Amino acid sequence: MIDCLYRRLPGGGPAGERFESTDGTRSNWAADIQHGSPPLALMTRAIEDLAAGTPLRIGRLSLDILGAIPVAPVTVRSRVSRPGTRISMMVAEMTAAAPDGSERAVARVTAWLLATSDTREVATDRYPPLVEGAAIPVPHSWEGAQGYLETVRWRRQPSADGDAAVAWLSPLVPLVDDEETTAVQRLAMVVDSANGAGAALDPERFMFMNTDTTVHLHRLPTGSDFALRARGSIGPDGVGVTTAEIFDRQGFVGTSAQTLLVQRR
Repeated sequence: MIDCLYRRLPGGGPAGERFESTDGTRSNWAADIQHGSPPLALMTRAIEDLAAGTPLRIGRLSLDILGAIPVAPVTVRSRVSRPGTRISMMVAEMTAAAPDGSERAVARVTAWLLATSDTREVATDRYPPLVEGAAIPVPHSWEGAQGYLETVRWRRQPSADGDAAVAWLSPLVPLVDDEETTAVQRLAMVVDSANGAGAALDPERFMFMNTDTTVHLHRLPTGSDFALRARGSIGPDGVGVTTAEIFDRQGFVGTSAQTLLVQRR
């Protein structure tokens, strides 16, 4: 039974925090590599910890996958790249053991954090809220896949041909052990799935693996239920893009974009 995505390991210190990657991180593309959402969420956790006590909040998260992320022990460290009282850039990096025993960087999250102020009187949303309806019977094209997809509840909504796909997703387990998971971390635990939610290709015939996920948040998310209204576009030369609008129960919270490597199976 999968009860969390990562478990804390002893050690770390100045080199960073160490974690055991559970079966809940396993990708639907291959069982020996991680899905993108768990690393994004774990590094988001590191950035939130680094920003604790400051007047700043996350406005953008940008995940770059630097290599195959193994389902194995990983180390996460974070730092302030661009300090500031109103605008700051923070970076978190995940490393794992290379075949020769050395540590190699496998993923990085770069975040812009901005100082908050009261702008409620001029707050606007680009899109009206989404209301969850009855889900279609098959939630995604990887039905029955084990690993990460077991840790998320999917409810794909009916849509007309040509419309963007809409799926509601909810994490079912904590991010780390039994510690409390923040709303931003919970969103990070599912947002990398926009690629699958908005798939333009049959995964039985094509691989369309993302190299990155960039999330812009004009409002901090709340709760545990998130909708992705996603659409994939495939170019003529093996490169694609998935874009998505992100919603929580209160309404529109931001957007995401992913670059896709497209190859025939």
